[in-house]
Amino acid sequence: MNLQWKKWCVLPVAVVVAGTVALAQAPSATPDPKPKSEVGKRAENQQDRIAQGVKSGQLTAGETARLETKESALNQEERDMRKLDNGKLTAQDRRTINRQQNRLSRNIYRDKHNNRRQPK
Repeated sequence: MNLQWKKWCVLPVAVVVAGTVALAQAPSATPDPKPKSEVGKRAENQQDRIAQGVKSGQLTAGETARLETKESALNQEERDMRKLDNGKLTAQDRRTINRQQNRLSRNIYRDKHNNRRQPK
């Protein structure tokens, strides 16, 4: 595959991911009225770690897209769990989400430290 063609395929993905990360980091005009749960704080922290990896070039576009997809799926699963229990997470739900967040955290660490860099 032609290297120039690869750059044009990866570039749109990187732009979309970077834009998503930038929007996720944009401070809101008003503070969040509800304090975040432990699960929410952790998800926000992991999103910040992904954004930092994009900014520093430690994460490639493909790695970032994969991590964002996993983060999104985990967030959707949490929302679904809350729907089933009137907006609350049961102890089992929290354990399940925590286990998945641990796995995602390891994936973020590995991807950031695997010596693959986003080309400049």
